[in-house]
Amino acid sequence: MGLTRQYLRYEPAALFGLVASARAGVAFVALRGERGRYVAVPACEHVFVWDTRKGEKVLILKGLKEQVSSLCPSPDGLHLAVGYEDGAIRVFNLLSGELTITFNGHRAAVTALQYDHLGGRLVSGSKDTEIIVWDVINESGLYRLRGHKDVITQVHFLKEKNLLVTCAKDTLVKWWDLDTQHCFKTLVGHRAEVWGMALLSKETRLITGSTDSELRVWDLIYIQEVKDPDEPESKKSKGSPSPGTEENTEEDETLELDEHPEERIVKCSKVGSIMREGRDRVVTLGTDRMGKFLACHGTDAVLEVFSVLSEEEIQKKLEKKMKKARKKAKQNSEEEPERSMELSLQEEIQHVTNVKASSKIKSFDLILSPKGELKMVLLLQNNVIELYNLDLSAQMPQAVRVSRITIGGHRSDVRTLAFSSDNIAILSAAAESVKIWNRSTLQCIRTMECEYALCSLFIPGDRQVIIGTKTGKLQLYDLASGSLIETLNAHDGAVWSIALSPDQHGFVTGGADKCVKFWEFELVKDESSAQKRLSMKHVRVLQMDEDVLCVRYSPNQKLLAVSLLDCTVKVFYVDTLKFFLSLYGHKLPVLCMDICYDGTLIATGSADRNVKIWGLDFGDCHRSLFAHDDSVMYLQFVPKSHLFFTAGKDRKIKQWDADKFEHIQTLEGHHQEVWCLAVSPNGDYVVSASHDKSLRLWERTREPLILEEEREMQQEAEYEESVAKEDQPVVAGERQGETGLAGKKTIETIKAAERIMEAIELYREETAKQKEHNAICKAAGKEVPFPVNPILRAYGNITPSAYVLEVFKKVKSSELEESLLVLPFSYVPDLLRLFNEYIQQGSDVELLCRALLFLLKIHFGQITSNQMLVTVIENLKKTTISRVSEARDVLGFNMAGLQFLKREIEAKDEVTFFADATECFEEKKRKRKKKEKMVLAML
Repeated sequence: MGLTRQYLRYEPAALFGLVASARAGVAFVALRGERGRYVAVPACEHVFVWDTRKGEKVLILKGLKEQVSSLCPSPDGLHLAVGYEDGAIRVFNLLSGELTITFNGHRAAVTALQYDHLGGRLVSGSKDTEIIVWDVINESGLYRLRGHKDVITQVHFLKEKNLLVTCAKDTLVKWWDLDTQHCFKTLVGHRAEVWGMALLSKETRLITGSTDSELRVWDLIYIQEVKDPDEPESKKSKGSPSPGTEENTEEDETLELDEHPEERIVKCSKVGSIMREGRDRVVTLGTDRMGKFLACHGTDAVLEVFSVLSEEEIQKKLEKKMKKARKKAKQNSEEEPERSMELSLQEEIQHVTNVKASSKIKSFDLILSPKGELKMVLLLQNNVIELYNLDLSAQMPQAVRVSRITIGGHRSDVRTLAFSSDNIAILSAAAESVKIWNRSTLQCIRTMECEYALCSLFIPGDRQVIIGTKTGKLQLYDLASGSLIETLNAHDGAVWSIALSPDQHGFVTGGADKCVKFWEFELVKDESSAQKRLSMKHVRVLQMDEDVLCVRYSPNQKLLAVSLLDCTVKVFYVDTLKFFLSLYGHKLPVLCMDICYDGTLIATGSADRNVKIWGLDFGDCHRSLFAHDDSVMYLQFVPKSHLFFTAGKDRKIKQWDADKFEHIQTLEGHHQEVWCLAVSPNGDYVVSASHDKSLRLWERTREPLILEEEREMQQEAEYEESVAKEDQPVVAGERQGETGLAGKKTIETIKAAERIMEAIELYREETAKQKEHNAICKAAGKEVPFPVNPILRAYGNITPSAYVLEVFKKVKSSELEESLLVLPFSYVPDLLRLFNEYIQQGSDVELLCRALLFLLKIHFGQITSNQMLVTVIENLKKTTISRVSEARDVLGFNMAGLQFLKREIEAKDEVTFFADATECFEEKKRKRKKKEKMVLAML
């Protein structure tokens, strides 16, 4: 057997250059006892919590692979629910930053999340058109609601009623009764997608936003509140009908309910529309927590803010209006106006101001501060967070920008990266700026304005950098001062590529004007000071027939490789500029290439998704590799090796061996196209930039990478993905209707079911062995030592039945139902007998009853038809009822005790409050008497 080559693994080290992703919403979170200062934003697969006052990142809630698609803070401010693109929901503790709960139920991205007012339930809507209600306290799914035909855009719990209202892109708003888990009403008043909605005026008014500039307003009347003034008293109060009208009343009510069955719970009636100034669709529509302010924005940079009048304010305004009307009537000697005067919708919901952001708004959140200011945080499309304050006491309120978080990233995609020669500094350049980052701290240490950058390099000494731009200019920057020293018009078209010469005396550029230009560094006298400064001098030009896309020097500086738009790579002698080789074979242009450290190999990456490895001595193609699923955007060799990295539009970075033509490793993490990468001079670090606005740093570890193991791990990952995509298990006798089970089959639920099966098998084996051992002891007439199973010994010599309970308790609460659903029926009889034993002992009654009821539901037919299980079920019935009653009594006693303590504390607080008030009053009285005495003395 030949020697296997050993490689070292590259691992993700950091994500930086990203302020916030525009995929999900922004939310104010309570941290360190403060509200309105800290905001949570999505950042690819993570969630960043920013301090808006200091502009610092204070907390990172780390995700796995999938991008964040939705955020929702809990009402108590202690937790943050995060929805992901793969349909998972994770709940994080904001105090510790740790993951507390994971829910798996959706098959596509989570698009809407909302807690109920107590924070005990969480509802989620998804791209898979389904809604799931989750129990946060029990960490499990309650039920799944089906009915919408397109992506869910917003979900809301109603505080007072056990109702849920949802809207979706299918133009419908649906009302759900959560007691019966069915949709009892559908609003069909929209002609296009419903993008957002909000509940106002103590949930008596619903506002919806669609694709036009109208915000539709609906009045909500809950059925027990309906009172018709023209109706006789007997009809109004159905609890106490007047004599002789009882039968008629019941008949009338029945007829009315039968005519409008959907209006048994809530009645919706459209009252009008509020016109927005924006003409495009509503992107986000929301209110502050108190419901006093409503705001919305479209696909532009303007946030429109409205104030919603409370009942007291409406009453005051009405009285004022009535007073004016009476005065006017008196002057014109007309009759007094009727008392049934009403405010118009525009008077009840008033436009306050427009907030103009610096770029397109993607999301916002509002919070009313104790000082009476309205704080607004805006998440913008260009990687920026802006915070505005609105002073409501002003006559004409105007929003003032108080902070802006920008330094942590570029406004547009990074198109070029470079490492300094000491591996410490990283250069990144985009359409508007050049940034220098410290690799170890990941802090931005310099930001310099530039034109649209396409290529870059550090000048030897790492004190200056050169940027090649889209307009054909070369810009020279000094890092110490952070200033632009010189700008040269180098090419008539874009400067696509730049390469430093190996002797470090100059560089070469290739542009869209079909020219390859050679430049040398020189020292010139600075006009502003007597000192000399670095400059660039054009020395030679090589005219080509096609646009130049990439240029590279060979390490000995004898050859120059030039990639052209005609899909070929031409190799020239540097000294004479004579033609040496033509490398042809790619079907589309070569976008990137590199030459290895010893000058023997050249690797080319093309838009045809292939990488070709050529010998530089004869120009023969050693191997063609299908590298990526989309264009290969960047390619670079690891210094002093024949290993190279490629970056593609398929979001992946791959490492290859140019000698063995093998794929070594795939670095996955980016969520959009990868534009460029850079390998550090020592080969220990790789930095990459993507369309998702993030920069990622990858570090070479000391961990060896074995290709066979890597292939096995890849196959396992593929198998796990295929398992998740399989058809979900079906409960016998349950038809596919409006409701269903909340969970879904995942690799975790399958593993949990396998652990339960293994535990039951061990229990069976050990029980059989114990019986056999007892028979041997009886026959021998003496006690023979029984060998303990090593697994049971590891758990502290517990019994086999106790081991099954231990395994059962370790199954996550959110995965319990799905794990039992995939469990074969042959294991259920043993499990039922064990449940009977555990419940008799009084251990984990709540968990066991939940599992027992679920097993009875899904295996009802088989259990009832099995004569062997009749006695087991009878025993379970007795033990379960008695134990549950005991648990209920304990719970009732504890609740009564807590309520008593609450009343005691409230009574004490009231006494303290009145004592404080009396002291304040006495103090004021003393001060007044003292003042009066002083005034008398003066007189």
